Amino acid sequence: MSKHTTRGSPFSSFLLLSHPQFYHQYPLYDSIIGSWRHLALSLSFLLPVTGSNGSPSCSLLSSSNGLFCFSLPSSKSFLVCNFLAKSSRIVEFPSYPFAFESLAFVSMPFGYKIFVLCSKFSSNSVFVYDSRVHSWQKFDRFEPILGDNYRQEGVFFNGSLYFTTSEPFSIVCFDLESGRWERLDNELPGDLTFVRLVSDGENKLYLIGGVGRNGISRSMKLWELGGGRNWIEAESLPELMCKKFVSVCYHNYERVYCFWHQGMICVCCYTWPEILYCKVSKRTWHWLPKCPSLPEKWSCGFRWFSFVPELYATV
Repeated sequence: MSKHTTRGSPFSSFLLLSHPQFYHQYPLYDSIIGSWRHLALSLSFLLPVTGSNGSPSCSLLSSSNGLFCFSLPSSKSFLVCNFLAKSSRIVEFPSYPFAFESLAFVSMPFGYKIFVLCSKFSSNSVFVYDSRVHSWQKFDRFEPILGDNYRQEGVFFNGSLYFTTSEPFSIVCFDLESGRWERLDNELPGDLTFVRLVSDGENKLYLIGGVGRNGISRSMKLWELGGGRNWIEAESLPELMCKKFVSVCYHNYERVYCFWHQGMICVCCYTWPEILYCKVSKRTWHWLPKCPSLPEKWSCGFRWFSFVPELYATV
């Protein structure tokens, strides 16, 4: 308890794995001691809703600062929970039926926001839930500026959510307070085959991209957004590691997603059980080994999340 009274000193931090073959059990990789935990995290005590077969019907969508956000389709709601405090809250969908393509979950010191891109009757809308007032707000169409690549999760940076568009690549952002969209006019690096954004949650925004031609990545690089709003190359993925990563993705970069975890930039693929990560301070790249409890014949659907337990994160 005393360790949780001082922010910035977590007793541990984890990479949490969500996979169809671990039904509502979430294996944990302890990123501080560098090994898999023997016990997986269970959701049974937090899920009030059961499916037709008597088991919880939900899917883990996002995590932020010790909180997790699940979708509970059978109850027409989201579930926000704090595993450490064993607390949870039901957030009802803003309408029903509610078909959404992408969700971003942002936890802040005084609450959290749920950002949802939703299509309904061919009309694209943005809904934002604010936990401070326990209500949803609807904003204008997003398609004209975001294009058809809106299934990527937004990255929170300086009060806005940042997205990358489809080719020709560009970056757009959505202000969570005003609801305004903006396209960044800074030039991206050349010969990109795919791009992803990562934020450290404070004051740095990173861009990860493949570099090559005709959709084939010959290298992968990491850039940091500089003070002049230009992209400064920070690191390049070693050649052998790059060859492995693009081979497991089969050059299908829609399967690639990235996130920040305790000084690490994690690069993941839905079809592969390992994480490629960069220790930003040391500028070194590593592979995180696959979960030892994963069956030899594993299926696709690997979803990784950052889990830094926070006792006082309120739902």
